[in-house]
Amino acid sequence: MTGFPQKLREWSALLPLLLLLAATYWLNLQVQPLPARPDNSKRHDPDFIVSRFSATTLDDRGMPRFLLAAQKMTHYPDNDSTHLDEPQLASFFSGRPTIYTSAKRGEVSSKGDEVFLRDGVRLVRAGSAAQAEMVFSTSYLHVLPERESADTDRPVTMTDAYNVVHAVGMQLDNKTRTVKLLSQVRSQHEPAKK
Repeated sequence: MTGFPQKLREWSALLPLLLLLAATYWLNLQVQPLPARPDNSKRHDPDFIVSRFSATTLDDRGMPRFLLAAQKMTHYPDNDSTHLDEPQLASFFSGRPTIYTSAKRGEVSSKGDEVFLRDGVRLVRAGSAAQAEMVFSTSYLHVLPERESADTDRPVTMTDAYNVVHAVGMQLDNKTRTVKLLSQVRSQHEPAKK
């Protein structure tokens, strides 16, 4: 008998060894650690970007209370932050001066109640019959629109019709119409021309 049955009988002695080898290979695959996956939780990618953004918040009577505009708004879901390019904020309150604020960059808190402005910050408190327009310039400003307040711990320049004031640190409260300059205050006054 020299055919196929003979060869099958010769190889049958190796069959348990081949099965053992296959089982060992399969078991080895089962105990190997899974391949490393990239950790996407540390990524800081935007989930949306809006160009030429503008939003208006209304008061109880349906009148504009806040206007926020920016050339670009970018939202990041990992930390729920909103970044603004060239933001402009206007605050309108009955009986008080309107405040216009602008900067090169800004960020809105996740709750939307705080605005952080950076680089070339300019705040203009509109004038009235009793008070001249005031302009503040600084590199950083923390704005709380609902509280009608703003503050900075950086150098600030305040100008109005007759004064130029330099200081480090400022707190503005539009409700009480007060400005508190915190340190290193230097002032230059030019009397009105008659």
